[in-house]
Amino acid sequence: MGIIRVISARVIKYYSYILKNYYKEAKRMTFKEFKFKDKLNQAIENAGFKEPSPVQKESIPIILDGYDMIGQAQTGTGKTAAFGLPIIEMMSGDSGIEALVIVPTRELAMQVSDELFRFGKILGFKTATVYGGTAYNKQIERINHANIVVATPGRLQDLLKSKRIKLNPKFVVLDEADEMLDMGFLDEIKNIFRYLPEDRQTLMFSATMPKQIKILAEEILNSPKSVTVTKSERTNSDITQKFYVVSDYERDDALLRLIDYKNPSKSIIFCRMKKEVDRLSSYMTSQGFKVAGLHGDMEQKQRERTIRAFKQGLVEIFIATDVAARGLDVNDVSHVFNYHIPFDSESYVHRIGRTGRAGNKGEAITLVSPNELRTIKRIEKDVGTKMISRVVPTRQEVQSKKDSNLLNEIIKTDITPSAIELVKELQHDIDIVTIAHLLASIVQKEIDVKGKDIIGLNQEEIERLIEKNRYQKGRDGNSRRGRRGRNRNGNRGDSRRRDRSSRRKRDRG
Repeated sequence: MGIIRVISARVIKYYSYILKNYYKEAKRMTFKEFKFKDKLNQAIENAGFKEPSPVQKESIPIILDGYDMIGQAQTGTGKTAAFGLPIIEMMSGDSGIEALVIVPTRELAMQVSDELFRFGKILGFKTATVYGGTAYNKQIERINHANIVVATPGRLQDLLKSKRIKLNPKFVVLDEADEMLDMGFLDEIKNIFRYLPEDRQTLMFSATMPKQIKILAEEILNSPKSVTVTKSERTNSDITQKFYVVSDYERDDALLRLIDYKNPSKSIIFCRMKKEVDRLSSYMTSQGFKVAGLHGDMEQKQRERTIRAFKQGLVEIFIATDVAARGLDVNDVSHVFNYHIPFDSESYVHRIGRTGRAGNKGEAITLVSPNELRTIKRIEKDVGTKMISRVVPTRQEVQSKKDSNLLNEIIKTDITPSAIELVKELQHDIDIVTIAHLLASIVQKEIDVKGKDIIGLNQEEIERLIEKNRYQKGRDGNSRRGRRGRNRNGNRGDSRRRDRSSRRKRDRG
């Protein structure tokens, strides 16, 4: 009887487990339930999206029903797809601008534009990105051929005020509204809406809701529905996160030096753009690494073949855009390198989540320029993590580590009969000490570290820069600070003189 009771209990437990997982699967929502067009569903599938995030679940039905909306959600919760997918679904495809998205910085403008293009290209929609520091005529030409415009406030206001463009969008999105307020863009936002049609659907997203944002919402939104989502996603505690401050021209050198020093068993390098993946793949191949590139322009069969080679160990280093951060399931990736830091916190979480899997430890390394430290702090705040600042090792430090590893390898190596015979043969003409020196020289040629000795900022310089940023934020925490910052970043183009200055600085860099 005891055995029967035990078997019965196990059977009940088994079927309870099956039923529990059945209902869990049944409750899981997919993008199919939104009844998007077939081509848009295909684009979602190509992007690697499996199921909607909380902000997408709540926002998409409201937007599809035609309501204005105010969404309170942090960066990294999937907001771009939350507004982009329903807008693309409702766009008619007629000539002219149907959707306008306003964002605080050029980095976010490029990222949002890329994601909207990825969703819309299969339906024939084109996007244009508008920000300061770039020639007006080129941007105007792109706007004239686009269906969606993603713009920073300064340049967009200039184009509208000077009557170089006229927009009549059906959909207007104000993204990262509180960030725009912090950067001193409130007046520009209000001016921009004076040039937009009254008959429109307006969506606002903001991580926080200060009083000025609520007042702005009352001015530009019409009886809006509200969505509030708190971000629960956090980074894996098994992943050590570090960043290294380098100049833009030092990124390649810093990457090679860190790979030399860390000696990863299998690693992924994430880039922002497809052309960056292609260039870096060619460069690292020329340096003797076994690499493969992956980005959105590749055929599906080619992508699958590349991923298979990486999983099987035929490729040591995978270089990819964020398309690989979703759905790439490889358990033995020891290191993730961010060639550029992603502006979007969600992309950062997905990127570094490719390491530290299946109970293994992992390391995420990010290269940043001095003016990207603010983005580091924003991501730390968004995802509740801490990145440690480190200094790129010197050439001598890497050489010493490689020499030490070589000595350990020599000590642990078993002596083979063929090696004994080789040494005996050499001893006819050369003494044993010279033989040892010659063989060591041959081996050491393979581990010689190249490049300049010092790369990037040292720890004292990094700490000084962090402190300087903290001081400036405290001293200039008003609208003027934002406007000075925008001129440096090229997000405000109030005059041709500023544009020329921005171009000169960029050319020097």
